[in-house]
Amino acid sequence: MGEIWIKEAERLGDGSVGGAMDSPSAPGRVVWHTTESGHGDANFKNVGDYLRTVASEPHILYDPTTDRLGQYGPLNQSARALKNDGITRTNRTGKVCIQIEVLAKASNPFTGYWKPGPNFKALMRAIRSWGVPDTFPMGTPAATSSTTKRNRTTWATKGGHYGHCNVPGNDHWDPGAISTAALFKAAPVTPAGGGSTSTPSASTYTVKAGDTLSSIGTKTGVKWETLASLNSLKSPYTIKVGQVLKLKASTTTKPATKPSVSVAHLNAARAKDIPAATGHTTYAAEVKVVEAALKAEGHLDAKYASDGSWGTTTDAAYEAFRRAHGYKGDEAKGAVGLESLKILASRHAFTAKA
Repeated sequence: MGEIWIKEAERLGDGSVGGAMDSPSAPGRVVWHTTESGHGDANFKNVGDYLRTVASEPHILYDPTTDRLGQYGPLNQSARALKNDGITRTNRTGKVCIQIEVLAKASNPFTGYWKPGPNFKALMRAIRSWGVPDTFPMGTPAATSSTTKRNRTTWATKGGHYGHCNVPGNDHWDPGAISTAALFKAAPVTPAGGGSTSTPSASTYTVKAGDTLSSIGTKTGVKWETLASLNSLKSPYTIKVGQVLKLKASTTTKPATKPSVSVAHLNAARAKDIPAATGHTTYAAEVKVVEAALKAEGHLDAKYASDGSWGTTTDAAYEAFRRAHGYKGDEAKGAVGLESLKILASRHAFTAKA
């Protein structure tokens, strides 16, 4: 049994939302939604009240800019934010189906500008207490309404995190292309007693009453998926008291440094390279990072993706990227803006700065 009420969260409503889960033996999962609204305290109240009025309450309402956290109902019961998939009640799938509405818009992924704090860590602590793994079984949530993935088998059988865009029977594409890595990095798992999660403190662990693979991972510093792999466990990864799990120390490697791209440098390159002779470069290294990302997004042909020159083709590709993420008219044209660059950076392992 995991956390039912998050002690750090404000109580929203009367605490009664849904009911018992239909498939409590299935793995637990989380569904991320966006409210398609602004953020801040006024929106927190107005949207929060609206969700109650239309009987579409999630479990959680979260403001990514203030770290404000509210909870409508107990995590071990269903919420009301999903449509059914025929006769399948998607709100009641799994031992838990924790639904989170984030005060944000899908077209501007909140991980590009958010300010997660202790309340977000508390939310992730509660999620992990139910054994929900730090994975997205259907991959990074959809970047557009036309790129959604809704696999019924995956949804029914795989525990982890999902976007609203992944739930069968639903037609929304939120929460947008959030950075899944940033989501988990903002709330790192710390073993009991502190220390690093990179190396287990022992070569074996004996399962105790009340243990889950997630809690064992927290105690030993080994991710639950690794525990399952090392012991040849099969889904749903059953364990029993007294079972001895063989652990394997992992090596700690220094994470690769993400390249940094400056908006000022890109705009300087844009101003100089476009009117210059073909192939002229200014801040080529940073332009190449953006070109590679635009290629991966499908907006820039491979033959232009590594020359480091911000010519008319690269400029048109960046404009196409902005249109694909909700920018319209003049907003999609002209100089590179920090907001749009952060969206691209969140999807392609670089950092954006002014």
